[in-house]
Amino acid sequence: MARSPFTLVAAVTAAVPGAEVTGARALTADGDGRFDSAIATLADGSELVIRVAADDSAAVELAEEALALRALTAGAREILPFRVPTAMGETRVGDARALVTDLMPGFQIEAAHVPPGRGAAVSIGRAIAAVHTLPPSVVRAAGLSVRDAAAVRAETEQLVDRASATGRVPARLSARWRSAVADDDLWRFESAVTLGGIQALSFLFEDDPHDGPQVVAVLGWRGLAVGDPAEDLGWLSGAPEAAPDVLAAYTAASQRATDDALQARARLHAELEFARWLVHGDELRRPDIVDDAAALLESLSSGLRGDDLRVTATYTGGVDSALDVLDRVPATASNDIDTSMQTDAYRPEDLWHEAEPDDQEDQQHQGDQQNQEDQGDQEDQGDGRGPARPVSSAGAPRADGEASRTQEQGDAAHASWEQPTQDLSDVAGVRGSTRVDDGSAAATDAGAAAAADRSASPDPDSDEAQRAARAALQRWTRSDSE
Repeated sequence: MARSPFTLVAAVTAAVPGAEVTGARALTADGDGRFDSAIATLADGSELVIRVAADDSAAVELAEEALALRALTAGAREILPFRVPTAMGETRVGDARALVTDLMPGFQIEAAHVPPGRGAAVSIGRAIAAVHTLPPSVVRAAGLSVRDAAAVRAETEQLVDRASATGRVPARLSARWRSAVADDDLWRFESAVTLGGIQALSFLFEDDPHDGPQVVAVLGWRGLAVGDPAEDLGWLSGAPEAAPDVLAAYTAASQRATDDALQARARLHAELEFARWLVHGDELRRPDIVDDAAALLESLSSGLRGDDLRVTATYTGGVDSALDVLDRVPATASNDIDTSMQTDAYRPEDLWHEAEPDDQEDQQHQGDQQNQEDQGDQEDQGDGRGPARPVSSAGAPRADGEASRTQEQGDAAHASWEQPTQDLSDVAGVRGSTRVDDGSAAATDAGAAAAADRSASPDPDSDEAQRAARAALQRWTRSDSE
């Protein structure tokens, strides 16, 4: 039989010494029948809430909440952008445990009625993110539960096993939950301070003329622990319209790494609440509770989708989208655009001497030959290989003084590529390598010896060779920049 408010408030003076009660009224918020509650008005105008447990399990919850509220020090409360109840005292009403806290202002909104968009949904997301930013030391110092991802996973697996052992869980649900437990990607998360049993009615609101309903207080701290952040988002399955905005606000305000499996685990925790209810009834040997839980599980199973416990990555384009983009890329790139580096730090004409008119025809011929070689480079890029240095039309390495000087100038121009940690000398076919594609070291040695002999002897065509080398180096540099 429910106790009257006057009976309840009479116990406030025992829980809070010195309190002078001047009035009593019922707590208007609907309860679950597991507590008797009332509001006591004191002489100074302040109001306190007294709750008396109706059974042993409710008494345990009151003890857990009292411990959690005392764990929230003044420093921890300063971090939170909303008010938290303060445990004023404890007493007993008959054989039942009673807890007295201060009254929090505000109104409540049922989960199904939380409006989307700016206002309540956004404020809820920010409030949950603020709880998750509390330092874990708050929980550890109070001796409360601390669980990492592995512990949460093991606890979930145990719950699934216990529920399935009753024989009242539909086979489809049991298989679905076991598959989720076995999914490694689902359990890669960073644990945080959580409320555990938070619900939509845990949030108290006040209207803001510009931003709509704003969270001003949060109730339900008995589950304070370090655990899975998704546990505080499971109730969103009952608020389908507001859920996207709550999650978006939570993600924006969160100071944590992105968790792609957050929504999937939140859905899993919501479903497992039915399993907990089933296990609770089985432990108490209450057929009425067991039947009620079994009916809820049957209804849940019939309305399930097959993919909503899968991990959804932030980018979900996947391989198919990448192939779609690839299909829109032209088969060949245009060579009409000059992509060589042009800046205002130098003038290209200052780096290269003007070719004399008599030599323009020769350079044009060499340019045509180089263009043919460049086309060969583009064909070889399919397997990541290309000529190491300029080759003659016969395909053999050029061992004259022109090639030697060209390579020397190229090494000076690209000294920044030759870092100690990027030794590519053993890789054939890499631009800038001293090896040729066939891997012949003899040809390289012969070319070096020939180059040395030619550089030691006077060459009447040395001026022409120098100009050709500079022109080849310029084309080689431009082809690299492309």
